[in-house]
Amino acid sequence: MKTSDVLHAWAGILAGHRPSLSIEITKECPLRCPGCYAFDAAHLGGETELRQLSDFKGAELVKNILAIVDREKPLHVSLVGGDPLVRYRELEMLLPELDARGVHTQVVTSAFRVIPAEWSRFTRLNVVVSIDGLQPEHDERRKPATYERILKNIAATKVTIHSTITGNIASREGYLEEFLRFWSARPQIAKIWFSLFTPQVGATGPEILTSEQRSFVVQDLLRLRTLYPVLDMQEGLIQEILSPPKSPEDCIFAKTTHTISADLKTKITPCQFGGEPDCSQCGCIASMGLAAVGHHRVAGPLTAGHLFHVSDRIGIAWRAAKRTFISTPAEPKSPEFKILPS
Repeated sequence: MKTSDVLHAWAGILAGHRPSLSIEITKECPLRCPGCYAFDAAHLGGETELRQLSDFKGAELVKNILAIVDREKPLHVSLVGGDPLVRYRELEMLLPELDARGVHTQVVTSAFRVIPAEWSRFTRLNVVVSIDGLQPEHDERRKPATYERILKNIAATKVTIHSTITGNIASREGYLEEFLRFWSARPQIAKIWFSLFTPQVGATGPEILTSEQRSFVVQDLLRLRTLYPVLDMQEGLIQEILSPPKSPEDCIFAKTTHTISADLKTKITPCQFGGEPDCSQCGCIASMGLAAVGHHRVAGPLTAGHLFHVSDRIGIAWRAAKRTFISTPAEPKSPEFKILPS
C-alpha cells in the first residue's frame, strides 16, 4: 500500500472511521465446507445463524452496499459470504462503482463460477480464491469447487490463492511446498497467502493445530518464502503466528475493520470470525500482518501500534461527540447500519 493510502487510513481513524469494511453480501453458498466460520453456529453470537438471515438481491443489494460504503468511507472493502459469486450479477454492477470511488476491493470466493476476464480492468480489485490444501483434501472438502473447476474458472484472469492450514495437514512434511509448487506454476496466480485455522473458545476437532504444529508451520513458511517469491508473507508476519494478539482489544485488524452480515445490519463481533474466537490460537493472515505493522518502531520505543491505539481512542471519542451534538442523516444514532427502504 502506498504512503498516501496509509495517511488516508490514519486520517479516517482520527475522524472515527474504520479503514476496512467486510460485508457478507449473501447468505448463500453452494458449498458445505467443514470448519467454515461463516456458517458456524457461534458466528453471529449464537442467537441466529447466517442462513437464517434475510438478505438482498439485485439493484437493492447494490444500492444498500454503496450507501454503507459512502457513510463509513472505508479505504478497503472485502466482499465475502456465503460466496459472493452467487451474486455475480450484482458484482458486475457494484465493482465499477467501488472502483470509481477509489476503494480497494477484495472478493473472496471458492471460484465455483468463472471469474470474468473483464474484471482485470479494475486496478484496485483483488480476487482471492480459497483452496483447502492439495487436490485430494480440497476436492473432498470443497466439492463442487474442485481443483479442475477452479483451474477452468480462473483461466482468463489473475487471482490470489488463500489456503487455511489445519491440524490435519500441519505436520505433514513437504505438504506446503508441494502446494506452493503446484499453484506457483500457474500464470494466473499473482500471490499465495496462508492462514492457520482459528477455533472458537472451547472448540475441539482435527482442524485445530497443536502448539508443536504451529511452530512447525512457522519454520516451514520461513523457509519456503525464500524459495517461492509468490508466497506473499513477510518474515515479521510469519513470526507473529507464534504470539498472536491476546484479545480483540489488542488486535489492530479487529479494531480497524467493520464486519457486517448479509442482512446489512447485523454486526459481526469481535472480528470477522464472530462468536468468541480463541485469540491465543489465531492464525488469520490479516491479523498477523497488522500485528507486524503495529510492532514496527517509529521512534525509540514508540511503535506504530502505540500510535494506532491512541488515534483509535481519539476517533471513537470524536465520533461519539458528533453523534451527541451534531444530528445529521449520515450519522444516525441507531441502528449503526441503516437499511434503505425495500
